[in-house]
Amino acid sequence: MLTVQLCRVRGNEDLALPAKMSTGASGFDLCAAVTEELVLQPGEWKLVPTGISIAMPEHLEAQVRPRSGLAFKHGITMLNSPGTIDADYRGEIKVIMVNFGDHPFRVNRGDRIAQLVFQEVAKVQLEQVDELVSSARGAGGFGHTGV
Repeated sequence: MLTVQLCRVRGNEDLALPAKMSTGASGFDLCAAVTEELVLQPGEWKLVPTGISIAMPEHLEAQVRPRSGLAFKHGITMLNSPGTIDADYRGEIKVIMVNFGDHPFRVNRGDRIAQLVFQEVAKVQLEQVDELVSSARGAGGFGHTGV
């Protein structure tokens, strides 16, 4: 088990801490730390605070992902999905919510708006070369298999 430190941003002691909603869940639900109701009109996006910051080991990243229920039922998702929280970032986690639905969507303090999933990050060193080794696929992409 890995340990990630979590700190509440002052003034958010009333909010629930991120939590997994089932024993098999991979993500911790994040709550909206808005001070008053926020309304997302269709096609509109806003930066929504969560009231928490984290510190994690260097070999981890945290990914902020949309909640499937909000996406399916209301057309609510995130513009930069998944949002990446780097191991050395110590600021408040915020979510860029967007309304792709047909109706205004209301976000209230404490609403579950996104989920936080932790992933290991591979240590990679980039090496510049003049030519890449070939592969069976080659440069084919964006539907090259017919779909």
